[in-house]
Amino acid sequence: MQDVGHRPGTAGGGGGRRPETGRRTVTRGLAAALAAAAILLTNGAAGAGAQTLTVAAASDIQPVLPAIAARFERETGQKVTLTFGSSGNFFAQIQNGAPFDVFMSADIDYPKQLERAGLTEPGTLYQYAVGRIVVWTRNDSGVDIRSGLASLAGPKVKRIAIANPEHAPYGRAAVAALRHESLYDRVRPKLVLGENISQAVQFAQTGNAEAGVIALSLALSAALKASGTYVLIPESLHPPIEQAAIVVASSKQKPLARRFVELLKQPESVRLLSEYGFGVPSTAGR
Repeated sequence: MQDVGHRPGTAGGGGGRRPETGRRTVTRGLAAALAAAAILLTNGAAGAGAQTLTVAAASDIQPVLPAIAARFERETGQKVTLTFGSSGNFFAQIQNGAPFDVFMSADIDYPKQLERAGLTEPGTLYQYAVGRIVVWTRNDSGVDIRSGLASLAGPKVKRIAIANPEHAPYGRAAVAALRHESLYDRVRPKLVLGENISQAVQFAQTGNAEAGVIALSLALSAALKASGTYVLIPESLHPPIEQAAIVVASSKQKPLARRFVELLKQPESVRLLSEYGFGVPSTAGR
């Protein structure tokens, strides 16, 4: 989980950390406690003035959401804290009481499950986008990806970065597309798993993987456009990456959280989402 406030950042992060191929197990209770502590510290630092709205958001929307949050702050005078990570981890944290106000998930099923469990505010679910995946590689990798997914089976590709499919929707989409093309068994030994799609990008961007199957929205960020190239994966190769926002039932500022979700429907927000490769609902922005 990366807490970056509402400041825009490099899509993949930095640091060149080595990828982990094993599973990392963190208790849900501990994850929720850490999230709560981070949010309480941020809210305390904001002082006795405006409340801070806390938004847990899937990493794929990181190039877009800071601008939307900045507009919300201008219009309302309220602060917004954006925390980016994997949708599945946020889902587990909210089940265990993490004090988020809004949940923006890259898999619509997570907020729907929370809704059925009574953990969200009724009537606030909104599908804001459909994501796309691409094959991405650095310009200096020496790997020709013009054949798309098939290029990943080539001998020059030793490692392929994807998000962990156990809790990251983009990882599940990557696996589904590889299976559809009968490539999964051939490339499975090459896979290195990021905790979320931003960490998968980091592995590919820093050379810890020769290529990655990543979100189109991140491939279109300034840093990745300058340093690499991508090939779009057809939507027909994987289930749709339907994304949704919802207000969390435990929020202490539900009217403000509702207003944030409503802002996602406005023409400027829809335009930003479209610019970064997201499909948007036909009724959005009207």
